Amino acid sequence: MNGESVSTFRFLGLTFNTTNIISGLLAATIVFVVVFVLSRKIQLKPTGKQNVLEWMIDFTNNIVRGSVTNGDAPKFGLYAFTLFLFIFVSNQLGMFLQIGWNGVTYVRSPTSDPVITLTLSLMTIMFAHFSGVEKLGFKRYFKNTYLTPFVFWLPISIFTELIDFLTLGLRIYGVIFSGEMLLKIIGGMAFSGGPLMTIATVPISLIWQGFSVFLGSIQAYVFVTLTSVYISQQVQIEE
Repeated sequence: MNGESVSTFRFLGLTFNTTNIISGLLAATIVFVVVFVLSRKIQLKPTGKQNVLEWMIDFTNNIVRGSVTNGDAPKFGLYAFTLFLFIFVSNQLGMFLQIGWNGVTYVRSPTSDPVITLTLSLMTIMFAHFSGVEKLGFKRYFKNTYLTPFVFWLPISIFTELIDFLTLGLRIYGVIFSGEMLLKIIGGMAFSGGPLMTIATVPISLIWQGFSVFLGSIQAYVFVTLTSVYISQQVQIEE
């Protein structure tokens, strides 16, 4: 039965979330194995599993090209590809695999925890800033980002970035967390109302899982799309 709390441990005075570590490593391992298998025996004329890999790469590259122009898009293709696969797998993990023991959950969707989603959001925002400074130089980048169209725009720009950081991370967290919670409720109903209730909740569970897979896929797409938009805002000069 799925636990309702998470496992933690302390190291050097800091508290670490064991559930997030295990779930995140599992999602990353799945991504690595999938890409490793699909990328074996690469040929000039793709066939079979290589077609699948190239389709995924083209899909994320097109997302980046839709926002980042002026020849900068190829620089961010690998980041978008890796980010999309990790978030996609993380979103789906808890829909099919939740492991708990003695009231403690050890495996779930990593993105059902705001710490994970906000970390991904912060990573994206920082990467966008780094890319802007790298291309434009700090002085030109700072003026383009915070002092355009006029100097007094600085407080608004900072506030906007804070909102972007929160919404990027909390949007995906809200969708995945609510999906897992409803799935737990359905599972609890199935095992507490007798055989008839169990039979009745099976189609409901399957329908909700399918819908949650769809939502998880959309959220991965939206996250990478917004990531591309944020990067484009930092590396391109506003006219």
